[in-house]
Amino acid sequence: MQLVKNRYQLGGVDLLEVANQFGTPLYVYDAETIKRQYNKLNEAFEGVDLKIKYACKALNNINIIKYLKSLGSGLDTVSIQEVELGLKAGYKPDEILFTPNCVDFNEIINAVNYGVAINIDNISILEQFGHDFGNKVECCIRINPHIMAGGNSHISVGHIDSKFGISIYQLPLIDRIVKNNKIKVTGLHMHTGSDILDADVFLRGADLLFDAASHFPDLKYLDFGSGFKVAYKEGDITTDIHRIGKKITSNFNKFCKNYGRKLELWFEPGKFLVSEAGVFLVKVNVVKQTLSTVFAGVNSGQNHLLRPKLYDAYHNITNISNTKSTKRIYSVVGYICETDTLGYDRKLSEIKEGDILAIQNAGAYGYTMSSNYNSRPRPAEVFIINNEAKLIRNRETSDDLLRHQIDVI
Repeated sequence: MQLVKNRYQLGGVDLLEVANQFGTPLYVYDAETIKRQYNKLNEAFEGVDLKIKYACKALNNINIIKYLKSLGSGLDTVSIQEVELGLKAGYKPDEILFTPNCVDFNEIINAVNYGVAINIDNISILEQFGHDFGNKVECCIRINPHIMAGGNSHISVGHIDSKFGISIYQLPLIDRIVKNNKIKVTGLHMHTGSDILDADVFLRGADLLFDAASHFPDLKYLDFGSGFKVAYKEGDITTDIHRIGKKITSNFNKFCKNYGRKLELWFEPGKFLVSEAGVFLVKVNVVKQTLSTVFAGVNSGQNHLLRPKLYDAYHNITNISNTKSTKRIYSVVGYICETDTLGYDRKLSEIKEGDILAIQNAGAYGYTMSSNYNSRPRPAEVFIINNEAKLIRNRETSDDLLRHQIDVI
């Protein structure tokens, strides 16, 4: 957001006007921010054959997916429904990577029939895949490197107790399964988690993948997942993407030389591309003072933005209706019958009932994790592109909540 003449804007559009036009609660996304982040990644890894696969679980509106395709991105998917969404958005099958976890094997068969790249993270599934497809269908193998990374245990997925990936120590078993079933492994994958700051985490994982690659003569790519940290508050430490890019590019090129040919380097950013592009606009319903706290109760809650409750995540909050007055301490809470605090003890410009608050960094895992808890409809979504705010998802209604219910009484 930018403050221009005491009015907050996103993508050159006045946010209060957007709230008035489309109502609240409302997710708003800025195309230029997404483009900036996408270009930053490409620049950081200049010097390798880079393929970016947008992790659409972060924000799966088809307009966002189409926009990233227009920038040159591929797609990372984790369900057959996301695969189908990507195909509807115009991606070619070979531009889509399917990385499921704990799914029924029929879902993998469906993905094979669609022609997308298959990423396997389970020994039993690898065996079934080999029995059914042998060397007729290429696949990627997801390795668990046993590296604890990321901000906390909720978002670290490469440690020893993670359900994701096949242990690096099971390479001998993978070898036997691959050779006995003549499986053609063309990719190796690793993802250690989110909010990674240290380039050494990627480099340690890279060394493990480079070592594992010697077991697979037909590789076309190595996929390092993602996990680059973005800022959630002023002064936040973020991933030095250019430093990581320089180190990994150098090591990757050395590996390719030793391997005997150039491979593609893949990343699957989600949050890095869309988090900072999103703002969640909510209206203050009540200002409630207790003996110890002043609450600003808004027309949303954990049903629409789960991250603060689920991950103890911090999101900056700004009163965009009042940019000048004295700042006071508030706890911003929702209208859900839970302790759904969106922000504790925040110093905000004085809040009145009816004011609009902007919750920042809401582009990733906001709408996609929303629910109808307490029978509340989900909000609308707006995309700001070419300095114009466009509605890209209608607000749900009570009729939508009943649409798939069957009355048998």
